[in-house]
Amino acid sequence: MSELINQVAIVTGASRGIGREIAIQLAQQGCDLAINYRTDEEGALKTAQLIEALGRKTLLVPADVASFSACTQMIDAVMDKFKRVDILVNNAGIARDNLLMSMEPEDIAAVINTNLYGVIYPTKAVALHMMRQRYGRIVNISSSAASKPGKGQSIYAAAKGAVEAFTKAMAVELAPRNILVNAVAPGVIVTDMSEHIRELGDEEIKARLLLKRYAEPKEVADLVVWLARPQNQYMTGEVLHLDGGLKMA
Repeated sequence: MSELINQVAIVTGASRGIGREIAIQLAQQGCDLAINYRTDEEGALKTAQLIEALGRKTLLVPADVASFSACTQMIDAVMDKFKRVDILVNNAGIARDNLLMSMEPEDIAAVINTNLYGVIYPTKAVALHMMRQRYGRIVNISSSAASKPGKGQSIYAAAKGAVEAFTKAMAVELAPRNILVNAVAPGVIVTDMSEHIRELGDEEIKARLLLKRYAEPKEVADLVVWLARPQNQYMTGEVLHLDGGLKMA
């Protein structure tokens, strides 16, 4: 437990699923954690307990990442406690899959706001602090839907595709200050968020996967932590697919 010792990481949407697993693995490598959530305080507290059991410090930072003012307040709280931010993982996201003609405008706005602005706003709020440090690692969680969307994923795919373009643009902007920006694009992961997809089309989905199984949150977290390590000094602007070969099907 030394690669990230005494670094400070913020993980958005860290109350459960992939976000919780990323936060725990960062803590296992020595990070102190700012745990963001919007409504699931009980889940965030559970994440904090698991991390504190590893001997690392935590801070709960409730915030709607689709609000820039809320993101600014979140980053200010982290700076007040830890005095620095080394890693930002933009993980928070929602899915409201439906055919476009059947989607309500408020559902379209919610998906775009959380999945796209929820990456842009935390990045904007944290970037100045990382630039002053001349160091930072930002990892955005995209989705295989950005490049290979399924039926009913038009808005979700649009948001995640924009996240990937944003990742590359920010890599260009922040590279001169030694801030690396990358994205991970998972396929179907065993989480609450994907449960309805797995229930509706389990056999069909697995038939499209070269590895014939879903991934576990830990596998996503492994890749995120690798990108966040200081030993990663040369990879930036990349989107790494973790989809069991779905994009090749």
